[in-house]
Amino acid sequence: MAVEVKIPAVGESISSGIVSVWHKKSGDFVNAGDALFTLETDKVSTEIVAETSGVLDTIVPEGQEVKIGEVVAMIHDSKKSSSGARTEKKQEKTETRTAASREKSEEENALSPAVRRIVEEENLQPEEISGTGKGGRITKADALTAAQNRGASEQIVDVSQDRQSTDGRFVRKRMSPLRRKIAAQLVMAQHAAAILTTFNECDMSAVQELRAKSQDAFTKKHGVKLGFMPFFIKASVEALKAVPVINGRIEDEDFIYNNFYDIGVAVGTERGLVVPIVRDADKKSFADLERDIADFATKARDGKLKIEDLTGGTFTVSNGGVYGSLLSTPILNPPQTGILGMHKIMPRPVAINGKVEVRPMMYLAFSYDHRAIDGKEAVTFLIKVKECVEDPKKLPLDF
Repeated sequence: MAVEVKIPAVGESISSGIVSVWHKKSGDFVNAGDALFTLETDKVSTEIVAETSGVLDTIVPEGQEVKIGEVVAMIHDSKKSSSGARTEKKQEKTETRTAASREKSEEENALSPAVRRIVEEENLQPEEISGTGKGGRITKADALTAAQNRGASEQIVDVSQDRQSTDGRFVRKRMSPLRRKIAAQLVMAQHAAAILTTFNECDMSAVQELRAKSQDAFTKKHGVKLGFMPFFIKASVEALKAVPVINGRIEDEDFIYNNFYDIGVAVGTERGLVVPIVRDADKKSFADLERDIADFATKARDGKLKIEDLTGGTFTVSNGGVYGSLLSTPILNPPQTGILGMHKIMPRPVAINGKVEVRPMMYLAFSYDHRAIDGKEAVTFLIKVKECVEDPKKLPLDF
């Protein structure tokens, strides 16, 4: 009986992926739970495992884009076990080597001294040379032609490798499947939504003072440091409760209002940007949020994020400030309708009660889908975030 290996569903906004590498080849015996191949999407790279034991028969090659539900291989579970297959393969290989040795010996004996010298010097395989002599014998001209053809083929450039221009002015490098998928997803987001961005700024003085005052006790109690991200996640949740439409999404001709708060936190990796989801952020403590964020960052660096870690978010927070960004316009993470962009904290002169003071300021950017969210709602949301950050007592502090 043959069992189909299909591409599993990997999230609401993901319709396809790329089979980046097969860990098992056609003809291999696989056991249930063995990793068959790595599937790359615009969000994550994950291993797909075998659901049953049997002999694998792959259908699609590495590097091919596949759709959700598409059959990429078959597993024939009625065929021999791995031990039996290995024994049989070993016998076949032994017989093949013996036959090859006999044939090679016979061919070498049939070669003329001149042809044998060329074959040995050029390290050619006689069985791969087409003979044009009597009875298919290999002539000296045949051997020389084979040597020339091999030299030419070795000079062919592998398009999968980096290629430098002849003048050295640039290097052409093929984009990874994940980077190509990210590029397509970003373009799709721009084309599918009416994205608009509104800006504001917030005074980080109160948060910095609270962190400095509570850091030692917080770290000692919870084993993690208190950062800025939990404040913005909690502020976003409060703002989403004030403006519920931003916590929803468009689906065909309907609009879905979500009554839960699964917040995506953008994490940069060497392979690209991923957005793991903090589940039920409204119900978690500051310490729980810090642990989740630290755990996601470690998994992202090690390439161990799972698809379920990246799907189902209702809103996203992105912190470009860790890279030094002063201001940016974040792109939506479909099908979400809003994303908050944090930026670098910079000391700037601001007017406080009619006087100029230098305060640690951060620019905030809120990008939203104008098809579902009006400007008034967007501005109301961002001001709510600003108010909660500038006065942390408005947040459910638990430390």
